[in-house]
Amino acid sequence: MKVVIVGGVAGGATAAARIRRLDEQAEIVVFERSGYVSYANCGLPYYIGGVITDPEELTLQTPERFFSRFRISMKVRHEVTAIHPEKKAVSVTNLETGEAFEESYDKLLLSPGAKPAQPRLPGIGIRKLFTLRTVEDTLRIKEYINRHRPRSAVLAGGGFISVELAENLRELGMEVTIVQSLAHLMNPFDPDMASFLHSEMRGHGVKLALGHFVEGFAERDGGVDVLLKDGASLHADMVVLAIGVSPDTELARGADLELGVRNSIVVNERMETSVPDIYAVGDAVQVRHFVTGQDALLSLAGPANKQGRVAADNICGGDSRYAGSQGSSILKVFGLTAAVTGISETAAKEAGLDADSVVLSPMSHAGYYPGGKVMTMKVVFERGTYRLLGAQIMGYEGVDKRIDVLATALRAGLKATELKDLDLAYAPPYSSAKDPVNMAGFMIENIAHGILKQWHLADADTLPRGGSVTLLDVRTTGEFAQGHIDGFVNIPVDELRERLGELDRGKPVYVICQSGLRSYIACRILAGNGFDCYNFSGGFRFYDAVMNDRCLTESATACGMDKR
Repeated sequence: MKVVIVGGVAGGATAAARIRRLDEQAEIVVFERSGYVSYANCGLPYYIGGVITDPEELTLQTPERFFSRFRISMKVRHEVTAIHPEKKAVSVTNLETGEAFEESYDKLLLSPGAKPAQPRLPGIGIRKLFTLRTVEDTLRIKEYINRHRPRSAVLAGGGFISVELAENLRELGMEVTIVQSLAHLMNPFDPDMASFLHSEMRGHGVKLALGHFVEGFAERDGGVDVLLKDGASLHADMVVLAIGVSPDTELARGADLELGVRNSIVVNERMETSVPDIYAVGDAVQVRHFVTGQDALLSLAGPANKQGRVAADNICGGDSRYAGSQGSSILKVFGLTAAVTGISETAAKEAGLDADSVVLSPMSHAGYYPGGKVMTMKVVFERGTYRLLGAQIMGYEGVDKRIDVLATALRAGLKATELKDLDLAYAPPYSSAKDPVNMAGFMIENIAHGILKQWHLADADTLPRGGSVTLLDVRTTGEFAQGHIDGFVNIPVDELRERLGELDRGKPVYVICQSGLRSYIACRILAGNGFDCYNFSGGFRFYDAVMNDRCLTESATACGMDKR
């Protein structure tokens, strides 16, 4: 059996190695257009910033090492220009010599990846405009910085690469501005959770120009003007286009393979395309979203590698299935960690789901053990069924552990109420006896049993201020004096039982505290005394961070008060 693979990064490299492990006799040829194989896209910004110092660390394998270990022919700087399914061959051009030839195959695997979106805008060819997708792109940017010492950069786009690159350029001492058309960074997150990213980045000197459309570029004064449709232009010494990627599917189109979302390659669960003996994996393929069941395009390294393994198994006569992607990802933003799995509340509602959420801000480990940090968690679930839909976490410590637990729970089909039952490891330096994931489950179970009714951030401005409801803040008088929502009266929770006479039992009570804990206790006191009450999801800490661009508090007491 002869297998030809187009693309030697992520899914393609994984598939090649897996095929060899399953079939020692197979002839395997990989064509890679760039000069590198099996490189770490996610590490590219960190080489630019000097965190990774050796460029060889960016490549997990070389063609030579690949051949030595696996006897796989890795042909770099070779571009496949056409697929001929009728005669089971591909046309190839050697980019070093210009030689063109055909290569036959028994099985063909496409792993072309994605290419940076290149909008058709005036000035797009300016020399000081860069993209960041390949090792070559990285080396080009690094060389430009080392040679010209630019003092400022504009990054067009607000996704993973842009945010990570912004941090690394700031660490080099450059002035950095991110501009994008969306009103918040990192689209997988809800706008309220993304606000923590905004605060962290602004706190480290990154300027954000959100909700602005780029309409062109122009050279001026030795730099570049980024022309905005609805605002003054931005000037910088260099510009990086990071406005997203699109599936690289020209080969597939030319071979009449079925295309789907954003012209991605349609595959089945076995990673088979619409043409026999042609498989496809990675950023160029359409997948089923594990949560919504809808067709989706998710450009992430983890799914690409898993798809490569599935395709390899099936090429070798197996019957492996890819169960879909759920978009689990994590991001370092200066001192903050941001993580997500599944779908956001926004995406859930766009998909037609009746979604709700809980927001909590637990400590990363036991509050009495030194060094614990606050995290903010948002867990999204479906009303009625309590199906777990997704989660987002922002914090300084312990975020990776919790998002992986939630991702696993989602994959396992656990209901959001069942999070309370997870038997998670506990020791004071690592967690609390009631882990934050358990706490989210407790909260959702209380909602399911009618013990807890919530009000949300979106309700804050629409709550009646005319006296038809009671707006109650149960923090201490000192906390209340430092900031509160207009229209709320202050009765500390520890005084509430003695002051119930100040409240009208005929009016619904909307309650808030700093984190949501004391207000929940207040709601139980009120409910036990005949009041109809609603607890604010997330607490004033969450409200203040979202509405007033506050950084996430790093530490809190056991009752939810901020430690200052």
